[in-house]
Amino acid sequence: PGLAAAPRWDPQPLTYQELQSERTEVPAARLLEETVLGRPGSEDSAGCGELVWVGEPVVFGRADSIAGKYGVWMKDPEPVPPFTRETTWRVDAVGTEVRQLFQYEADDQLAQGYPAKVHILPQPLESTGAVVYRGGLFFQPRRSRAVARYDLRGETVTAEREIPGAGYHGQYPYSWGGYTDIDLAVDETGLWVIYSTEKARGAIVLSKLDPETLEIRRTWETNIRKRGVANSFVICGTLYTVSSYSAPNATINFAYDTATGAGRALSIPFENRFRYLSMVDYNPTERQLFAWDSFNMVTYPIRLSRP
Repeated sequence: PGLAAAPRWDPQPLTYQELQSERTEVPAARLLEETVLGRPGSEDSAGCGELVWVGEPVVFGRADSIAGKYGVWMKDPEPVPPFTRETTWRVDAVGTEVRQLFQYEADDQLAQGYPAKVHILPQPLESTGAVVYRGGLFFQPRRSRAVARYDLRGETVTAEREIPGAGYHGQYPYSWGGYTDIDLAVDETGLWVIYSTEKARGAIVLSKLDPETLEIRRTWETNIRKRGVANSFVICGTLYTVSSYSAPNATINFAYDTATGAGRALSIPFENRFRYLSMVDYNPTERQLFAWDSFNMVTYPIRLSRP
């Protein structure tokens, strides 16, 4: 009441121009918060190494309606009963009131498009940054700089917290748009949030979150612009970025190691087979990347160097 209606973000026609990746000078690893966390990767990261190769995408399923042009799909790397490592979760993210979380018990259910259950989230979700971890769906509620945890067993939101200073609703999205300002990620060491702030001038900021309370444990500021990359994910405490969401022969073009606070350029080939990459996440148990590429739910095999 009294507020001007916000322009609806309409996926058709898709006029997002791909932005050229550019670097801004931001002091690497300016620690915003000091905590008594050990070195990331010190806990439970057996077999951790650096990403050296990404294979060709394998298609798992396809979304049929326009609502599935972009979305997010995932498996829980540390599931809680009654869910298993086979339980698959999916959100079709086109639209202003995105509340449906589809649950599948097996890959063939996903391929055929028949969910075992549909959860209706108590508040709509924004963007394709959600993850499932330890029995919870972690997501960004629409038009907020908060992150929330929805308990998959109890079907309620058990925690919600603002990420201080985080841009949202189109301030610092990835290059394709989609209000992808706040992106959650899981690796061998736990739960992360990838975002940017005015203070960081659009450079990617990475924070480690407590998965129960969503408190920020520690924060790192990188020297790569968030709008200049298509997506990012975390493996073994290192952030990796994808160069393009639409070029068929894209690359993993940057790595930022939270253990050393150093960023470096990379050029690992990465194929966008369907030319519209809207989500990429790493699953530390499956040791694969999960991605959503223009209606298609795909996985990528990866190889890590021996530490």
